[in-house]
Amino acid sequence: MTQQAPQIPADVRERIIAAATDLFEQSGRETMPTVDAVRRAARVDMNAASAVMKEWRRAQTAQAAPVAVAVPESVQQASSAAVATIWQQAQELANESLRSAQAAWETERAEQDAMRQELAEAFERQAGELEALQSRLASIEAAEAAARGEATELRGQLAAAQEQAHTAEARAQEIERRAGELRTELDRAHQTSQAAAAQLDQVRGELAKVQAKAEAEQEAHQEQRKAAATEAHRMAERLTAAQAERDQATKAAGQAREEAARMAGQIDTLKEQSAALLARITPAEAKPTRKKPGGE
Repeated sequence: MTQQAPQIPADVRERIIAAATDLFEQSGRETMPTVDAVRRAARVDMNAASAVMKEWRRAQTAQAAPVAVAVPESVQQASSAAVATIWQQAQELANESLRSAQAAWETERAEQDAMRQELAEAFERQAGELEALQSRLASIEAAEAAARGEATELRGQLAAAQEQAHTAEARAQEIERRAGELRTELDRAHQTSQAAAAQLDQVRGELAKVQAKAEAEQEAHQEQRKAAATEAHRMAERLTAAQAERDQATKAAGQAREEAARMAGQIDTLKEQSAALLARITPAEAKPTRKKPGGE
């Protein structure tokens, strides 16, 4: 009798068997489903899946290779045969049963090996999934820590912003107070400006009077300036004429000096020529005349 897995609820066993049968039928009853595939389909833990799968595979093996328990028809027909023939057939049946048992044992051992391999692979996959989940958990924890740090920083920034808001509010109140003072000063300035405008109008009136008087005096001065300009023009013409006469006299004096220098040069030349002529004439007159011998 097959021993059932201990401490496995009936509904869990039913889900495991149903999942295994369904997967076995989907493969065309050619490939036994893996423990991990059954575990995922039934949504149970690995221990329960492996224990129930052992029972299910034994049941499938027993159904696939049943051992003959009834007396074969050949034995019944050979009841009248010799004992040797019966014994031979009995040996053949025993050997066949032994071979069937050995085949079943080999099949079960192969299934056990395959199940161990499947369990090892399933545990490795679970270990990988666990490692991935742990890594993801670490990432989530790091993100949570970063979020906490960011939240702390944001709280600090919020406190600073609130402090700045209080400071800005106080500053706004101070600005409003100062604006009121400036409005008061502006009203005073308007009043002062109005008084200054009245004084400016008075000054403008006085300035208009002064300008009218200045224009009258300017007309009188213009007549005087015209007469002075006429006299200055006449004096300038006389000065220009005097300068022209002076330039002409200077030019004539220069020409006279040049002519005198030229005449002096000519006189010196004549003097030199006269002296030379006198020098040639004077020795000839002073020399005595000699008489020729036998002459006068």
